[in-house]
Amino acid sequence: MASRSLPYTQLLGLLSFILLLVTTTTMAVRVGVILHKPSAPTLPVFREAPAFRNGDQCGTREADQIHIAMTLDTNYLRGTMAAVLSLLQHSTCPENLSFHFLSLPHFENDLFSSIKSTFPYLNFKIYQFDPNLVRSKISKSIRQALDQPLNYARIYLADIIPSSVDRIIYLDSDLVVVDDIEKLWHVEMEGKVVAAPEYCHANFTHYFTKTFWSDPLLVKVLEGKRPCYFNTGVMVVDVNKWRKGMYTQKVEEWMTIQKQKRIYHLGSLPPFLLIFAGDIKAVNHRWNQHGLGGDNFEGRCRTLHPGPISLLHWSGKGKPWLRLDSRKPCIVDHLWAPYDLYRSSRHSLEE
Repeated sequence: MASRSLPYTQLLGLLSFILLLVTTTTMAVRVGVILHKPSAPTLPVFREAPAFRNGDQCGTREADQIHIAMTLDTNYLRGTMAAVLSLLQHSTCPENLSFHFLSLPHFENDLFSSIKSTFPYLNFKIYQFDPNLVRSKISKSIRQALDQPLNYARIYLADIIPSSVDRIIYLDSDLVVVDDIEKLWHVEMEGKVVAAPEYCHANFTHYFTKTFWSDPLLVKVLEGKRPCYFNTGVMVVDVNKWRKGMYTQKVEEWMTIQKQKRIYHLGSLPPFLLIFAGDIKAVNHRWNQHGLGGDNFEGRCRTLHPGPISLLHWSGKGKPWLRLDSRKPCIVDHLWAPYDLYRSSRHSLEE
């Protein structure tokens, strides 16, 4: 049988179709690779902070070090930088501040470079926090940000930092300190594990569910305790007592019960209340003017409470850098703005 050849125009059309098909397939493969390729988050760029030096009265011994712990969440890094600047700026002995940062794996190098370029003289170390320690124990709360593994890193702090550290101040990233942190550091613990501003006569019915209050065994835990609330974003912790008392395991036990029965709404706070409520060393309220971020749902503006202030804390949904960038700031957000080192910020200190 004689072979039949395709006319030139049909052959050209067929080749064009094949070429188009191959190109489209290749693009699809490339797009697929791009979409599934993991990538590190792009960190904000910050200006270099001034160098802060010790006064003549500052000691140089290991015992003169003030240990501060914070998390390094890439979404809150701008807040962390502002907090560090405020601590250095108001400290009499800024070179005695020793920072212990907790971060998720794989980001340490980028975070180290970011901190080192912003604070060349800062005494700090970054520790890996394994999210698998807590991921299976986290229950969904009223706000997604409260459900992130790093929000629970403070529970494991005593197990991560060096054993030589026997006291540490834990601070959230959405705050600024406007006083010398050494004053808080030297609080007399009076045998307590935790020291923090305390707010008594709290209504605990808001923190725990009907399931909790209907279980006699669970309710018994609060019997005899003063109904006192404290915010875990500002705490002085006796690390030795925490370790000896195995408080990490105690918090985990309550998280396990929460998984089974859902006994509270918020994230990492309720287990602390169940263990420490009414049994902490109370410090002056000036050390945590909290709630400046509004509630956990809308983040509406709030005003300052009357009285002296040593620490401003934007706990709640609203964060000052986001509200400033949106050009819809609250009045209190302008108190945070002078500490903003974000290079593109319109609200930062002048060069």
